[in-house]
Amino acid sequence: MSRPIKNLDELQYFPMGNGERFACRVSLVGQQIGAQKLGYNVTIIPPGKRAFPCHAHRVNEEMFFVLEGEGEMRLGAERHPIRRGDMIACPPSGPESAHQFINTSETTELKVLSVSTRMSPDLVEYPDTGNFGVVADLGPGADGKPRLFRYVGRDGESRDYWEGNE
Repeated sequence: MSRPIKNLDELQYFPMGNGERFACRVSLVGQQIGAQKLGYNVTIIPPGKRAFPCHAHRVNEEMFFVLEGEGEMRLGAERHPIRRGDMIACPPSGPESAHQFINTSETTELKVLSVSTRMSPDLVEYPDTGNFGVVADLGPGADGKPRLFRYVGRDGESRDYWEGNE
């Protein structure tokens, strides 16, 4: 059984990123403390980087709390300065409210606590690329680790329902 209390200095992180623009370290806190209906993570974004592509969740709501550092929060077409102590609400929406953290500092990491609902499946839209993602929680595998179904595609690229079933 997970311990329901964990201090920030006890968290285990794993690296994520892609190319020159995206880099971060993420701790899936919810899994570490036994959360069931809410997801929690702490994301650390290095100077000059973005954690994830700009995206909007159609199903799940997110709330963010800036623990350390400063930067920008992209919300739709606008950019807002953020700093330690800021709280940000991102209710389910479309691309007009897509969000992204950007660490604009040259020297200091940006550390953010994220809390979200965990309704499954979720539809995620990525307005910069025209991609969408479908993410579904499949529950724990035989090894007890969480399993996800994840599909990323573009509108108009789907297969016919009957394809392969002639």
